Amino acid sequence: MHCGKGQSIGKARGPKEELNGSVLGPLNGRRSALVKVFFEWITLGLARWLLKPVLRLSLRYVDVEDPWEPTDRPVRFWALGAGSVKRFSWYFEGESTVEIASVDALCGWLLGCEQVRDPDLFHEADYWQHPGTFEQLRKGDCEDFALWAWRKLVEMGIDARFFTGRRADMPADNWHAWVVFPKDGLEFLLESIAWNREEMIRPLDEVRPRYVPHFSVGKNFQPQAYGGYLLYLKESGLRGADTAPPTIG
Repeated sequence: MHCGKGQSIGKARGPKEELNGSVLGPLNGRRSALVKVFFEWITLGLARWLLKPVLRLSLRYVDVEDPWEPTDRPVRFWALGAGSVKRFSWYFEGESTVEIASVDALCGWLLGCEQVRDPDLFHEADYWQHPGTFEQLRKGDCEDFALWAWRKLVEMGIDARFFTGRRADMPADNWHAWVVFPKDGLEFLLESIAWNREEMIRPLDEVRPRYVPHFSVGKNFQPQAYGGYLLYLKESGLRGADTAPPTIG
């Protein structure tokens, strides 16, 4: 993903140099997952090609009043970003090595992590780390921060949701990731790559106009689409752009 504030910090070593044996587990099976996603795209490719003119025509009449409005559009896990090649239950597998007992402690731990782009860290355009890997490296881009935070919030019994989409001040093809969670009857947005605690946790009502959600996923691991994705399809379709999931970070 192209996170708005994420920048390469120093020159990161490749994963083979960074990861020890205990961290390589979540990376195993990645090739088979990529093959499955590839064949799903091949299967759908012909239908997408045949229906593209109809889609472009119909998008002209789409009127989205609220980007945050959920839609009934069916969503597969790979739609959330180019690096989303695992089902979301996978990010909850394995034991966490970091004890987190509060939202404040979660923010403090994230502030000690480094933002590094996937091409610099993993030599891939978009690579979504398992939270266990992220705990070992303590470096990554926005979806790595957000996936880890989402898991820790859910483990604390909080009904949090992981989001992908974009910030309103970013180009449509630069996707971003964040987390939304409830507390004391209000909803809050967790900007996991923020530079300080004040910017990391904000009431959702205050920052809602700054974010355009495309998808989210909660503790039931079922992705949900939003009006913001329809806007993305409309903008991309009308200019003839590819609507496949872009990189995130």
